[in-house]
Amino acid sequence: MEQTVRWLTAEEQHAWRSFVRMHERLMGRLSRLLQTESNVSPADFAVLVELTDVPDGRRRFLDLARALEWEKSRMSHHIARMMKRGLVERDECPEDGRGAFVVITDEGRAMIEAAAPRHVEAVRELFLDNVTPAELRLLARISERVVEKLDEEPA
Repeated sequence: MEQTVRWLTAEEQHAWRSFVRMHERLMGRLSRLLQTESNVSPADFAVLVELTDVPDGRRRFLDLARALEWEKSRMSHHIARMMKRGLVERDECPEDGRGAFVVITDEGRAMIEAAAPRHVEAVRELFLDNVTPAELRLLARISERVVEKLDEEPA
């Protein structure tokens, strides 16, 4: 059965391409700043942010992979590299022999604490200072709605 394609209107295409271009340029700039000014890769920063967002600095391995939208193999390789540098540790889960936790170390905390102020400054300068409070609230609502929809449907 042939499916009908719902092609984008000119307005939809313009909005979509503008959003993609903004996202790519913004993330590229923030990534370069993290790397050059703080010597933190964007992937390391993403993992460390997820771990510092929880009080005890530990997340189940698969929950962390899901939160970052990473494949299990990518997560395994990346966590192994971060462990070699002393940024995280792997902690086996006593209740579940197959599960494991990723735990931030003191070195990992020190790295993100050093990088975060400049990162926040760049987010302000490159993004927040260029939108109004009303636009920011609207963007938050749109983003939350899209994420809710994505969370309803398995990847």
